[in-house]
Amino acid sequence: MTPSQPDPSPELDELYRGFAKELLVPLWTEIGDLMPASPAPAMRPHAWRWQTLLPLAEKAGELVPVGRGGERRAIALANPGLGGAPYATPTLWAAIQYLGPGENAPEHRHTQNAFRFVVEGEGVWTVVDGDPVAMRRGDFLLTPGWHFHGHHNISSEPMAWIDGLDIPFVHYTGSAFFEFGPERVSSTETPARSRAERLWAHPGLRPLSQTAPAVHSPIAAYRWEHTDAALTDQLALEDEGHPGVVEPGHAAIRFTNPTTGGDVMPTIRAEFHRLRAGTRTAPRREVGSAVWQVFEGSGTVRVADQEWRVDHGDLFVVPSWAEVTLAAGTQLDLFRFSDTPIFERLHADRVQVGGQQ
Repeated sequence: MTPSQPDPSPELDELYRGFAKELLVPLWTEIGDLMPASPAPAMRPHAWRWQTLLPLAEKAGELVPVGRGGERRAIALANPGLGGAPYATPTLWAAIQYLGPGENAPEHRHTQNAFRFVVEGEGVWTVVDGDPVAMRRGDFLLTPGWHFHGHHNISSEPMAWIDGLDIPFVHYTGSAFFEFGPERVSSTETPARSRAERLWAHPGLRPLSQTAPAVHSPIAAYRWEHTDAALTDQLALEDEGHPGVVEPGHAAIRFTNPTTGGDVMPTIRAEFHRLRAGTRTAPRREVGSAVWQVFEGSGTVRVADQEWRVDHGDLFVVPSWAEVTLAAGTQLDLFRFSDTPIFERLHADRVQVGGQQ
């Protein structure tokens, strides 16, 4: 027996059978699961190894075609706490996508917001609404919802990258739409910079021809050289005794929408973090889930009661309100994306750093 529960009786059993027949569930038997003292998500902390993922993607490249119907040679991370669903977290999809030499991934569009992050390689152009965008190591590239997009590899080498989408969130809310586009990409041009970058990717400068706020960032690619320079400068300012880092030895940036100053897409936040060798972050927890990928370096990650040594390309997930601590062995560079914008818009966000909210 638990407090405030009725005493067992035949009459109570009959009442519960009546509830079940009418598809009713009494709150008093479920309140512990429905209203826990703090978030208790079904998803679990988990890590995937790049040195294991990449060979599997390469094998898929030999056996699985890319084309209409299958659409993408993308292999999703399936969180062990989500019953076999192809979801990294309850709201976020993460997958390794693999495109062989000369291959073409046909165009389509969908309401799900998407991005690409390139941990190594080059030679692929993604084409978003006819605008060809080069994909290179360290680049963060956007494909906002309902924009036609396809990919083509012009090189003699295969290329793999990470896709991130809000597929689970869109699926849960019953708001998904999908539409086929051309069989081949609408442009085979290979410019060094996309048209979107030429218009928008000038630091601190906004074209006066485009003054209305946009729900997603109009920048097609956030280039590694800019990310790297920003992180380098933050740590240099720390060396000089000036503010700039989020905590000692920890530089970080957020990719933003230049039309609003907010997140790049309504449902996804994206960041990049750099830790000096020997740095250990303060324990942090927040409402909402996140996926991290090690871009370069090695270190140790602790999420709740799980701890892993991580290296180049490794991915790990952090459940809602699970405490995470990062410790850098070498200089450690990490890409992170999360569902935080959803909770901020619902005014359900909460953050705790080092035990302080």
